[in-house]
Amino acid sequence: MTERRKAATRLDIARTAAALFVEHGLRTTRAEDIARAAGVAPRTFYRYFATKEEAITPLLAAGAGQWVEAVRDAPGDLSVPDALRHAAACALTPTPGDTAASDSLEWVRSLLRMAADSPALRSVWNDACHDADTTLARVLSARAGLPDGADSLDIRLTAGVAGAAVRAAVETWAAGDDPATGPLGPAALAERCLTATEGALKGT
Repeated sequence: MTERRKAATRLDIARTAAALFVEHGLRTTRAEDIARAAGVAPRTFYRYFATKEEAITPLLAAGAGQWVEAVRDAPGDLSVPDALRHAAACALTPTPGDTAASDSLEWVRSLLRMAADSPALRSVWNDACHDADTTLARVLSARAGLPDGADSLDIRLTAGVAGAAVRAAVETWAAGDDPATGPLGPAALAERCLTATEGALKGT
């Protein structure tokens, strides 16, 4: 329960930080502002995060990892390319009426736009994507029936290429003003990117 509470506190701080960054801007938002809005002491904030930019780590990590979990849950009879496309569609398409999912994507859009001018935010995003690629390699290893923790060059390549494809799709969508659904939404762009790289995804 203690670890769950810690995780819940980290996520609450992350959501608070994202909301303040979007509302007031990255530069004018201080770590102390985030702590106060999240209802924690500044020393508690710094126990979880070294900087204000790192405060959004749980939020971006959850977003980057969501499609990896969708790959894990994809039907076992799908080929790897099909499983990746299926997962991207599931993870990046908001369900009608699911305002929380739509709001999360809009937060990601705003944060990635800020990251264009903030090396610290870009570093957080890069780390989240790298961690997601590492987890994806383990998921693909399991789908391939390899022993737990084992992988191969082909699997690492597939995970890296697929992760880069989805990242390119999300970043391209975030840079524009198109809605989260439709032909220029992140799910549709991810499908295009994954299909374009399918030759590299067949190695597994």
